[in-house]
Amino acid sequence: MENKSFDFGMVGLGVMGRNLLLNIADHGFAAIGFDKDSTKGGLLESSATPGTKVKGVSTLEDMVSQLKTPRKIMMLVPAGPAVDAVINDLLPLVEPGDIIIDGGNSHFSDTLRRIKSLEGKNIHFMGMGVSGGEHGARTGPSIMPGGDVEAWKEVKPILEAVSAKVNNEPCVAYMGKDAAGHYVKMVHNGIEYAIMQLISEVYDFMKRGLEMDNAAIHTVFKEWNEGELQSFLMEITASIFTKKDDNGTGYLVDVILDKAGSKGTGKWTSQEAMNLPVSLPTIDMAVAMRDISGYKDERVEAAEIYKPKIKSFAASKEKILPQLKDALYAATLICYAQGLAMLQKASTEHKMDIPLRDVVKIWRGGCIIRSSMLEIFTAAYKKNATLPNILLDKKIASLVKKKQTGLRKSVQQYSAAKIPAAALMSSLAYLDAYTSARLATNLIQAQRDFFGAHTYQRIDKEGSFHTEWE
Repeated sequence: MENKSFDFGMVGLGVMGRNLLLNIADHGFAAIGFDKDSTKGGLLESSATPGTKVKGVSTLEDMVSQLKTPRKIMMLVPAGPAVDAVINDLLPLVEPGDIIIDGGNSHFSDTLRRIKSLEGKNIHFMGMGVSGGEHGARTGPSIMPGGDVEAWKEVKPILEAVSAKVNNEPCVAYMGKDAAGHYVKMVHNGIEYAIMQLISEVYDFMKRGLEMDNAAIHTVFKEWNEGELQSFLMEITASIFTKKDDNGTGYLVDVILDKAGSKGTGKWTSQEAMNLPVSLPTIDMAVAMRDISGYKDERVEAAEIYKPKIKSFAASKEKILPQLKDALYAATLICYAQGLAMLQKASTEHKMDIPLRDVVKIWRGGCIIRSSMLEIFTAAYKKNATLPNILLDKKIASLVKKKQTGLRKSVQQYSAAKIPAAALMSSLAYLDAYTSARLATNLIQAQRDFFGAHTYQRIDKEGSFHTEWE
């Protein structure tokens, strides 16, 4: 019988799985991993820090037999059927009380199904979001575990050790019941889509509207990242504009095809928001703009037909850049507000009990959407843990009021220049709608009652009413 001497097992030794396992070993835990590709097990061992206990094996049986009980087994495999296949392969090998963790980007509904299925077998199943990319996995990611509280208690020491740290606080916390871990990660990715779209729109105006070269754009983004807009995405954006093309004499960013890919998590966020329902138009438009980017041939043909003439604002660059900065700040804050409002609603609707204060707290480090703004959000939820929308916090409201002029002026300039600003415009529309005590939707409800007898409510008395309009 094998000696049970390993603390943590990993199924899937791609870059993310290997780096996270090496991180675990660096923090004093014995780590063992399995991959169908036996060369990856060898790479795991050769990449280990000297003095750490790391082992790669070629069979699941070999890995499971060497794990201490209750076994802690994490998988980092593609979402979908591969996850179910790994679970099915593990079931004959594990015992009641063991813990299986899905660290990939699975849809929360699949995670919920798996939790219910394994409960009857007394196997703990956790859905866990991991953000930070391959570098974060090696040096400290943001980790979003949810599900079984007892399982969380077992894995907590390991996850706290390997996660990113901000002010010596680990960027990991229990995200709530059932599939909360994957749900929080899904919304995290939706916010990520929106921020990336917002930054790309600002870049577009700098490039085409202000006629700035890559060196100047780098300088502006770098300066912005040193102030109130500090974030991981701003940091890497500034760096992108310094990278020369190895196959040419120009910059790499200029030869990258303008078609953005996706893995589906942004789309899932939009779909689920509509089901709740919660409004998050900035995230919706970020998804839509990636879709439109895929119509490359049609866009080229349409450009020939319509011949849009881009209006230059280069002469007003020094005046416009501060407005763009404020626009990006306000819109970024608003897209966070939309995603966090979705989590607050889902926490109740799905009975997940998601702790919003902990969510924003662990997003401060390690993850792709980490930014200085999250400190402000942490303070807001510390004052009111059940805040339905951070735009209702007075300090945050004062920030938005201060920045909204830049957003409004920027939207006007984008429109005049014929440069698309779908996410910026959607953020402004959301702000104006959310802060309107009365909307024009009374007309929509009258229309619904007119053609479909859907009834309506009145502002002067209780009840539902129907009118014969003709």
